[in-house]
Amino acid sequence: MREFLRKIIHALEADTPVELVSLVEASGSTPRGAGAMMAVFPGGGICGTIGGGNVEYAAQKLAAELLAPGEDALRKFRFVPGDAASLGMVCGGEVTVQFQYLAPGNSQSVAVLSSLIEASGQNMDTWLLRRIIEGRIDAMGTACREGAQFLAEVPACLPELLKDRAVFRDGWFAVPVVKAGRTYIFGGGHVSRALVPVLASVGFRPVVYDDRPEFANPAMFPKAEAVLYGSFEEIGRQITLTPSDDVVVMTRGHQADYEVLAQVLRSGARYLGCIGSKRKLALCRERLLAAGFTETEYQRLHAPIGLAIGAETPEEIAVSVAAEMIAVRAGCMK
Repeated sequence: MREFLRKIIHALEADTPVELVSLVEASGSTPRGAGAMMAVFPGGGICGTIGGGNVEYAAQKLAAELLAPGEDALRKFRFVPGDAASLGMVCGGEVTVQFQYLAPGNSQSVAVLSSLIEASGQNMDTWLLRRIIEGRIDAMGTACREGAQFLAEVPACLPELLKDRAVFRDGWFAVPVVKAGRTYIFGGGHVSRALVPVLASVGFRPVVYDDRPEFANPAMFPKAEAVLYGSFEEIGRQITLTPSDDVVVMTRGHQADYEVLAQVLRSGARYLGCIGSKRKLALCRERLLAAGFTETEYQRLHAPIGLAIGAETPEEIAVSVAAEMIAVRAGCMK
């Protein structure tokens, strides 16, 4: 999302208009849910997606037409299963799409979008708020739990708008753009190097931690939000885990794994996973239980980490781990 926002900001600052296309509502079987966004630039360039297929193609075409006069629009796209098949899609349903013209050089738009990028760095839940009146966007700002910014009028229904999904209520459209929570990966080896770009590509925010300076090297992890160097025995010196965070343990050895697990099992982190053979993990379990941890606490741990898809290479393991983490994030797994 940060790269998506940066591209829009770059265009506006380069005196190039942008048509921001957003799914406001979706019902039935649709490829993307409400909140999906796509930016359309002069000349037909796009960034992001609202689901692909002919509906996206039609939306892209309309966005290009709206760019020239600089207009907003609200449109519905309806299709039943038979029509969907004729459009080259396997989904049937209805979507409401908002087209928002962002004028070149508009300092207000740049400020709003820039604040979303800044919120990402602050690890704070943040929403993009827009008021839609007769198909036009007449107000745009941001909001967090503490309140709203860039809006002359704060919506009375603000608490009802700040959900973990897009909400359209009383003319206000709220999209959760920044979700708090980082994925702390302990160990900077081969699997971590394969895992970081995969996680970053599906909306996780990886932070790599290693006790070896040559492995705690930002150049090795260009997609990581941060790379930390420190002792595995004292991760609390640099990290405070929250219920929005995920933990992946894949250090260089059994002792370091144990040191990290002993500090994170009671953290309340959303996801806990540890790489290793069943024998290694059984020994680690015995040590943790002997140290006073309960079986219930240990059972929170996904071990061996990842979905059982027969993964062997670092890249395959990365896919299996990312898939498991997506399932936990989506509420499909505990």
